Amino acid sequence: MENKLYLYNSLTRKKEVFEPANPPHVGMYVCGPTVYGDAHLGHARPAITFDIVFRYLKHLGYKVRYVRNITDVGHLENDADAGEDKIAKKARLEQLEPMEVAQYYTNRYHENMDSLNVLRPSIEPHASGHIIEQIEMAKKILENGFAYERNGSLYFDVAKYNEHHNYGVLSGRKLEDMLTTTRELEGQEEKNNTADFALWKKAQPEHIMRWPSPWSDGFPGWHLECSAMGTKYLGDSFDIHGGGMDLLFPHHESEIAQAVAANGKEPVKYWMHNNMITLNGQKMGKSLGNAVSLENFFKGDHKLLDQPYSPMTIRFFILQAHYRSTVDFSNEALQAAEKGMKKLFAAMSRLEKLTPSSKSDLNIREFTDKCYEAMNDDFNTPILISNLFDGVRIINSVYDKKETLTAENLELLKKTFNEFVFDILGLKDEGTSDKNQLLDELMTTILEIRRQARADKDWATSDKIRDELKNIGIVIKDTKEGVEWSIEEG
Repeated sequence: MENKLYLYNSLTRKKEVFEPANPPHVGMYVCGPTVYGDAHLGHARPAITFDIVFRYLKHLGYKVRYVRNITDVGHLENDADAGEDKIAKKARLEQLEPMEVAQYYTNRYHENMDSLNVLRPSIEPHASGHIIEQIEMAKKILENGFAYERNGSLYFDVAKYNEHHNYGVLSGRKLEDMLTTTRELEGQEEKNNTADFALWKKAQPEHIMRWPSPWSDGFPGWHLECSAMGTKYLGDSFDIHGGGMDLLFPHHESEIAQAVAANGKEPVKYWMHNNMITLNGQKMGKSLGNAVSLENFFKGDHKLLDQPYSPMTIRFFILQAHYRSTVDFSNEALQAAEKGMKKLFAAMSRLEKLTPSSKSDLNIREFTDKCYEAMNDDFNTPILISNLFDGVRIINSVYDKKETLTAENLELLKKTFNEFVFDILGLKDEGTSDKNQLLDELMTTILEIRRQARADKDWATSDKIRDELKNIGIVIKDTKEGVEWSIEEG
């Protein structure tokens, strides 16, 4: 593939060359969490997906303004236009102020994301801090004829909008089908039709999260916050908008409609959506009651988990699948990710010990180019990881004196691994405790003695080292990629 970044655009449903409107500046907005409970594995996926996009764009030299919001108001139960606010409900149950709940879970979310080595966004606006902007946008939509007021609530008129534009441009849905298939829900009797959605809701007497507006004391609709905050910080149109596949409709579809109705132009050039984490083929999420929190994973204290899994194991597990593919959770898959990551870092430790030669048997530039080709092909992290394991074979081959590298090639190999593993994939070596480091160094020394014995055809010494290690629970295995060692379970 050419030396250009291609990304899949959900709007056009094809891969396109990435060409920001105002290079080297890039505006990127990603839908963040609704903070009424602990972050789970499903929250980790979009955070890591768009962390990779953020990291790689910066690596390519772009100046990225990354906005990721916090939803702390207006997100009602079942994603509907009626019912109790999710945060207010949690506050009522725990006898707290709603903002106490929002702050507590925002702090928890940040702690989890820091553990996963997810970079903080450039701006992290809260919906509750942008009520004025949301009211102003709703007023523009009303003035432009695409909304109507009913009993103190304001609704987006989807049918009127669809006369001039296409409500369904992102999801591919047709309004006629939506009108016949959308079921009647409680609180929809005020609407002209079931496809309409709230821009502003009049608060019922028991609703504790409310603000004054021209229509009533109430609160903004869920979809409005992202449109208002995206416009405030990135302008009427910007480069990338991301989020989970479950937000494509109705949330992102409604965002497009609101922005066009208010500002008269398409708000986003490239729409990106990560796919779901599944459990036995079903989406993993709080609303379905099958979510395993990140804290559960880190501590191993959940019935679905065989053991604790470190934050980097979780990150590596997610990166082993392309962001547009589903990832099905299993202990076996996580354990395989843990083993693979240890192998990767073991090779990187060896890489630092390699010595240059006067000639090279290997083309490291070709290896580096393949790593870039993978990332330039819609951020294809599984192919990148596969290429890095080709690099592991190179490291082990040079370490075992089977092949050689010049100083220039050796430096390029180190630079490629450091940039792609640490800077772009955002992985950290967790196995650096004093005991682990001492064991690694001892095993490196022992395996070097065994390697020399094999080179001298001293099979007795080679076998003795292998057998003695096995007696104390350490298994070594000779592979095409080099020598691997592991501690026997039990």
